[in-house]
Order: sequence, then structure tokens, then C-alpha cells
Amino acid sequence: MSAQRARIRLSGQNKESLARICGQVSKIAERTGVRMSGPIPLPTKIITVPVRKSPCGNGTQTFAHYEMRIHKRLIDIDAEERTLKQIMRVKMPEDIHVEIELSR
Repeated sequence: MSAQRARIRLSGQNKESLARICGQVSKIAERTGVRMSGPIPLPTKIITVPVRKSPCGNGTQTFAHYEMRIHKRLIDIDAEERTLKQIMRVKMPEDIHVEIELSR
């Protein structure tokens, strides 16, 4: 019988806070003795917004480009109840989005 797995997807704008959360999850997995693979860095999504520099419609068409980068990490662990409860209790910053998906 195969053990149930939990796939944790983390995404956010701040790379340092994302790395800190991944470190906390890996410490929990090491402490509880479950198998873990990751954190696997997924491709960074870059959202670019071009904005006209001129306040009026006249003049040259010059644009300022603003961008937002969304970093993503993927962690697979064995889904033991004790481990998942400890992961749920980790204090997450507001800018980090977390998804936990259970599968066989």
C-alpha cells in the first residue's frame, strides 16, 4: 500500500520569505522523520505593465515599465497527520500563498 502524499505549492513576491518558509517546512519534515522532496523552484512569473510617462496625451510616446515577479516553490512530503498539523501552524507572511493538495 502506497503512502498518501501531500504536495505543497508556495508562491509569493518576496524570495527571502519564501525560502524561510521552505526551510521551516523542511525542518518539520526532518524532525518528524517523513520523506520529503523539494523545495523545487518553478519558473518565475513576470508580470509587466507598460504605463505612459506623459500625463497628457500629447508629446512623444514614452513608456515606463513596472514589473512584478512571482516566485514559486513545490514541496512533496508524506502526509502524516502530525506533520501536516505542524506545517499548518507555521506563521505565514501575508504575501505568501500556500496550497496543500493530498494525493495517493
